[in-house]
Amino acid sequence: MTSRRASLLYAIRPHDLALHLFEVVLTIEHPDPDGQVVSLPAWIPGSYMIREFARNIVQIRAESGGRKLRLVKRDKHSWRAARCTGPLRIIYQVYAWDLSVRAAHLDQTHGFFNGASVFLRVHGQEAQRHVADIQPPEGDAFKDWRVATALPELKARRHRFGTYVAQDYDELIDHPVEMGSFELIRFDAHGVPHEVAITGRVPGLDGARLAADLKKICEAQIAFFEPTTKRAPMDRYVFLTMAVGDGYGGLEHRASTALLCARADLPVKGQAEMSDGYRGFLGLCSHEYFHTWNVKRIKPAAFAPYDLTQENYTPLLWLFEGFTSYYDDLMLVRAGLIGPNAYLGLLAKTCNGVLRGSGRLKQSVAESSFDAWTKYYRQDENAPNSIVSYYAKGSLVALLLDLTIRQQTRGTRSLDDVMRALWRRYGRDFYLPGKGMGVTDDSVEALFDEVTGLKLKPVFDLAVRGTRDLPLADALAAFGIAMDDGQRGKQLTLDVRAKKDGADCRLASVHEGGVAHRAGLSAGDVLAAIDGLRVTASNLDTLLQRYRRGDTVTVHAFRRDELMSFSVVLQPESAPQWHLQLKDKPAAAVKLRAAWLRSRG
Repeated sequence: MTSRRASLLYAIRPHDLALHLFEVVLTIEHPDPDGQVVSLPAWIPGSYMIREFARNIVQIRAESGGRKLRLVKRDKHSWRAARCTGPLRIIYQVYAWDLSVRAAHLDQTHGFFNGASVFLRVHGQEAQRHVADIQPPEGDAFKDWRVATALPELKARRHRFGTYVAQDYDELIDHPVEMGSFELIRFDAHGVPHEVAITGRVPGLDGARLAADLKKICEAQIAFFEPTTKRAPMDRYVFLTMAVGDGYGGLEHRASTALLCARADLPVKGQAEMSDGYRGFLGLCSHEYFHTWNVKRIKPAAFAPYDLTQENYTPLLWLFEGFTSYYDDLMLVRAGLIGPNAYLGLLAKTCNGVLRGSGRLKQSVAESSFDAWTKYYRQDENAPNSIVSYYAKGSLVALLLDLTIRQQTRGTRSLDDVMRALWRRYGRDFYLPGKGMGVTDDSVEALFDEVTGLKLKPVFDLAVRGTRDLPLADALAAFGIAMDDGQRGKQLTLDVRAKKDGADCRLASVHEGGVAHRAGLSAGDVLAAIDGLRVTASNLDTLLQRYRRGDTVTVHAFRRDELMSFSVVLQPESAPQWHLQLKDKPAAAVKLRAAWLRSRG
C-alpha cells in the first residue's frame, strides 16, 4: 500500500533558461497495464477560460526499462503510452514564457509555475500521493536561488530545492512554485506563519510596513470566519509576488496566492502616506486571501470536484467573485488600514464603473457568471455594451444584500452571518475525505432566508436574476450615506474609451447611445483631427473642453487605412459620476453604519 501511495514522482528542473524551457520527468511505478493515459488540464481553477496548457509542451517521449516506448496523442491535451510491465517514465519539456499568474515563466532571473501548466495528470491515479522533486538550474550563477511554495516539504528544507509532497493531484496543482533570488518577508497571523516572496527589483521596499499591514488584513479575515477560535484553514500561507514595471493580477490557491503588481505599488521606506497604488495592492491581497475560504473551500457544486478537461458552468460566480470583491476593500476598513471616506471613494468608483456600460441592462450577474467562459474572459471592443462584470456588479449585489439585511433586522443579522454559515456548512471540512460538497444556487438563496429570517427572493430577483439598476441610493441613505451625482453634465465627452497607440489616439470601445456612437464612430478608429486640429494620445480631453454643450465639430478618423469624416454634436458625460458622502444624522443610521464598517464578528 505504501509503495503504491508513493508511486508518482515528478522531477522538474529549469532546462534552458534562455529558451524558457522546464523539463519534467514523470515516473509512474505502476502504470495502467492496458496503456497509461496522461493529460494536462485545459484550464486552471480561478481563471475561467480554456487555455490549452498542452500547447506549451515542446517535446514529449516515454520509456520503460531503458527502452523508448510508443506514446500516442489522443486529443489536444492527452496521450496514451504503450503497454509496459515495469515503471513508466514520461519526459517532456514545457515552454514557459507567460508572465502572468496562470501558467509558467522562466528566464535567467527566476522561475515560476502553476502545477496545472506543467504536471501531467496520470489517469486513474489522481488519488495517489504525488511527489515533486524541484531541482535548481545548473551553474554557479544560480547558487543563491531558493524555492517559495506552500507545498509541504518531504525531503527538502524550507525554501530549498528538493522533494515536496501532495496527497493527490488536485493538491499538487493547487500550490504554485517560485524559484529565484526573491526577497522574503515573514509574519504570523493568529499563530499561522505567513510569507511574502517578492521577485523583481523593488528599490527601497518597506518590508516591515507590508508585513504589518498584511498581518492586519489576514487576522481580520481569520477572525471574520472563525470569531471564536480564530483558527485559519491552513497551516501556512504564502503570497508569491512578481513585481514588474506595469502589471496587476492575482490567482487564489488553497494556501497561497500568485500575484503580479507594479513595483511602484509596493510601499517605500520613509513614505508614510497610503498611495492609491499601495491601497490597490492591499486590496488585491485581501481579495485573494478571502478566496482561501470563499471558492477554495466554499465552492459551487460545479467545482466539487473540478473537471479540468472542459468548461465547468455555474451561475454563482457573482457569489464567489462578486462577494469576495465586496469584502476585499471592506476588510481594509475593518482592519484599520483605510478610513470610511477612502472606502466610500472606492465604492463610488465601483458604482460608476458598473453604470458606465449598457451591458448591465442586458445581462444579469447570474447570466454573466454562466457565460464567463465565452464572454467575460473573452471580452472584445463591444463588451461594455453587451456584458456586466460579475466581479463589479456582484460586489454591489453583496452591498445591497448586506445593507438590506442589516436594516430589516435592525442590525441583528448581516451578510457576515450568511458567509459564516456558508463556511460552517460547506467549507470548513471541505478537504476532509467524503466531505467535499458544493453549493447550488437554490441552497444559497435558502440559506440566506434561514440565517436572516427574511424572505429575500424579491432582492434576488432584482439583483441577481434581473438587469435593472440596483436601488443603492435608498439602501445607503439608511446608513447615513448620501449619493450625489455632482459631476454629471460638467465635462464634454465623446462617450468612448480611448487608448494610446504610439502617438495616436485609438478608440478601444464606443459606448452605446453616446455622441460618438450617434455620429457613426466605431471601436478601432484612430482619431486624426477635431475641427482641423490634430488629436494625439494625450490631448483629446483638452481639445473637447474648448467647446460648449451642443457644439457641432468635425472629427476626422482613420478606419483601417481610409480617412473618414464625422459630424459630432458634443454633449456632457451621460453616465452618473456618483460621490458618496457621510452624514452625521440620524443617529440610528450612524449606529448602523458604525456596526457595518467596524464589525469584527
